[in-house]
Amino acid sequence: MKRLTKQQKIFVSEYIKTLDGERSAKCAGYKSKNLTTTATELLSDETIIKEIKTQLKQQISSLRVNKGYVIQKLLQTAEFSLEEEDILDKEGGYTGKKKLRDTSAGLKALENLCKYLGFNSKQEEEEEYKQAKIITISNLDDEKI
Repeated sequence: MKRLTKQQKIFVSEYIKTLDGERSAKCAGYKSKNLTTTATELLSDETIIKEIKTQLKQQISSLRVNKGYVIQKLLQTAEFSLEEEDILDKEGGYTGKKKLRDTSAGLKALENLCKYLGFNSKQEEEEEYKQAKIITISNLDDEKI
């Protein structure tokens, strides 16, 4: 495996911060007329791609956020956002009607939860009915996930 040059290392570091190839190439000191082409070439290099992935994995692991915590927060967000609350009139009186707090946030949390737990995989779509596991905040731990 070939080693990255100092300039390529700077490019990788800047790219991870900005996700902007052209800007990263400029910060790394590349001097071509078309920095977009330079960035495209750099981002198609297997060694650079591998280094980006390695550094991203290191950053994620340094966060020390476990799966149970992420799932718990997604569940809490979904549950809170999809609770019903009373609709008030202009004077602050109850109308007798109810609405969900924040449907958009609740559905987004559920969507992310499904992705995180792998419910959207093609394998499950092709299978017949599969019994769902009931997950509650109280019975979560990293070993069961």
